[in-house]
Amino acid sequence: MWDIVQKGGPMMYLIILSSILAFGVVIDRIYNLYRARIDADKFMDDITAVLKRNKIIEAIEMCNKTPGPIAHIVKAGILKHDRSKPEIKEAVEEAAQLEIPRLEKHLPILATIAHIAPLLGLLGTVTGMIKSFQVIQMKALALAPVNPGDLAGGIWEALLATVAGLAVAIPTYVAYNYLTSQIDSLIYDMERSATDLVNLLSSRRDTYEV
Repeated sequence: MWDIVQKGGPMMYLIILSSILAFGVVIDRIYNLYRARIDADKFMDDITAVLKRNKIIEAIEMCNKTPGPIAHIVKAGILKHDRSKPEIKEAVEEAAQLEIPRLEKHLPILATIAHIAPLLGLLGTVTGMIKSFQVIQMKALALAPVNPGDLAGGIWEALLATVAGLAVAIPTYVAYNYLTSQIDSLIYDMERSATDLVNLLSSRRDTYEV
């Protein structure tokens, strides 16, 4: 394997570094999304049942014991339960604005690697072909015949760099799309839960006023 890396040229080192970085980001994001994912419907049903019994402290404790951004934004809204609907909504939106960047953390790195890995491979291909043409030029200046073995090194480097770049870019791009779809799904659950909470707290306040 090390011999193949060396024959692939200097771009291989950058491609391998990119693959290691991408792998680390994917593992980190999958782990964090796994921790953030909860059964939003069941959680909101439990919160609703507690709030209908006017047990605010218990609802806050449930949020504290539940991991993930949904519980965080619900807690932000509950803390403003005695305020007007616009104030509750604003508190929930502010909490969501803090949670979404945490979910999307490091995703730009994956997108960058997915785009530059093929370019690094292409650059390695170009440098490999340059070496091949340099060999042809040197042979021509020396009036020596050019044989396929003289060109094999440069062509080998060109092919390896291209394959390595694509081998890194394709799974990275797939992982990026998968993580993005999972984050979008979680954000949707957050928005739905936030809307349900705002409506519930507003209806409770209107009932008390009447």
